[in-house]
Amino acid sequence: MNKNIDLSSYVLSDNEEFMNPNQRAYFRAKLIAWKNDILREARETLEHLAAESANHPDLADRASSETDRSIELRARDRQRKLISKIDAALRRIDEGTYGYCEETGEPIGLKRLDARPIATLSIEAQERHERREKVYRDE
Repeated sequence: MNKNIDLSSYVLSDNEEFMNPNQRAYFRAKLIAWKNDILREARETLEHLAAESANHPDLADRASSETDRSIELRARDRQRKLISKIDAALRRIDEGTYGYCEETGEPIGLKRLDARPIATLSIEAQERHERREKVYRDE
């Protein structure tokens, strides 16, 4: 399905059938736009890092530049992982499983998906997951 949808004008509604073609097109467009923004930012960062890699004669400037570079590279790594999650969400749209909780199979909810389109768990399942993680961390 390659239906185009205008993100600025389409309004999600709980009165529609869950994950109908309009909703799937909306989330696909939202995910693709998000991915494109991340990729654009990554290109800009790489260009900035390349420009910054000029030789710094001052040791303090060089150390500061290396710290900035390290921070930027960590941010890029987080964004790479985010792109992987976006790609997985796009695959779930193609497979017809997008929007359904991986744990319970129930709909995740439009508000949650709109806020976090890569969500794979309902709020309840996510809270259970976080409580279990906290118990294991506290041990």
